[in-house]
Amino acid sequence: MTTIPSTWRVPLVIVLAGGLVLSLNMGVRQTFGLFIEPMSLDLGISISNISLSIAVQNLLWGVLTPLFGGLADRYGAGRCLAFGALCYAAGILLMAMGGGPALFHTGCGFLVGVAVAATGYPLVLAVVARAAPDHRRSLYIALAATGGSVGQFILLPISQVLIQSFGWVEALITLAAACLLILLVAPVLKGKPETPAGQAAQSLSEAVGEASRHPGFWLLTGGFFVCGFHVSFIATHLPGYIVSCNLDPLVGASALGVIGFFNIIGGILAGVLGSRLRKKYLLSGIYLARAVVIGLFFIGPKTELTVMLFSASFGLLWLSTVPVTSALVSDIFGTRYLATLFAIVMMAHQVGAFFGAWFGGLSYDMTGSYDGVWLMAVALGLLAAVLNWPINDEPVRASKAATA
Repeated sequence: MTTIPSTWRVPLVIVLAGGLVLSLNMGVRQTFGLFIEPMSLDLGISISNISLSIAVQNLLWGVLTPLFGGLADRYGAGRCLAFGALCYAAGILLMAMGGGPALFHTGCGFLVGVAVAATGYPLVLAVVARAAPDHRRSLYIALAATGGSVGQFILLPISQVLIQSFGWVEALITLAAACLLILLVAPVLKGKPETPAGQAAQSLSEAVGEASRHPGFWLLTGGFFVCGFHVSFIATHLPGYIVSCNLDPLVGASALGVIGFFNIIGGILAGVLGSRLRKKYLLSGIYLARAVVIGLFFIGPKTELTVMLFSASFGLLWLSTVPVTSALVSDIFGTRYLATLFAIVMMAHQVGAFFGAWFGGLSYDMTGSYDGVWLMAVALGLLAAVLNWPINDEPVRASKAATA
């Protein structure tokens, strides 16, 4: 019998399984912006209250991601993914039940926040990174990461059609059922990480301490805060902003779908470029381009054409930071504790997401517009471009070996 090399599992199984998990992890939660207006009208919950729940979800996602990253680095990712799938479905079902703000916050804020932490990028991409050959790591990570965009591209228009055809309750129940698909592929991603051959064994606390003393780790983390702010603000409030510009609500759903589609291209392109260019400079360029695109959209006319042009342009930059950031963490600190270290960086992303979602709703309730937050997004994009530029991206293992 012919022996199949272990490397086949990277492109054929691990990348596809990871892509499916991330398509549901990101795609489902990105649809929540479509539910804000109908839920607010039916349940009598203010937009700022719903936005706060989504903001808490993002914050909890960030706080718990290092915990699940540590569990995955110790026991493997499969159990965390299965647990997250069950929490995801339960949280969305609570949202569908309606009721008062407390029940809504429990489902949308707490349970979904736990779920996205347990099924997110750090856990999945760490498995892919460990299985991928060094020279193709950025590309394989990018291919798996684009699953989030595929889910967004597919689920956003489907969710909008379900809301308009059957109602928001039925749409949420359908999404809850979809989340259970993660249970089917969790076993593929269950592998327990091992110390790479030729590398001295290192404890989790030692790895975290090593990263905490590295200035580049915190510069990278600060930049990822901005990524979270941008993504959460736009995902949560772009549909409402488009409606406030007197455009059809379907334009908002289509805009998010276009972002998801072009992020597929942008994510793969970022993976290819990350294998050829210095990743820190690539990240600076991405954040600078975000600031320019957001600024042009803000000052320009708001028509269906300009919305779609913005969505396509920003889609290329949407989550292209994820494969580059995770690969850079891997390049500097290795893959053994990548889930934990990238999870810490991801926590800053979600703190930014908390403020992006909350400030958007707060700004609208207080001023009747989102203008202040758009300007804030431009300034933060410029800041992130500056933060990533000076990162020392030399592998710490190589530098320690050279000085030994």
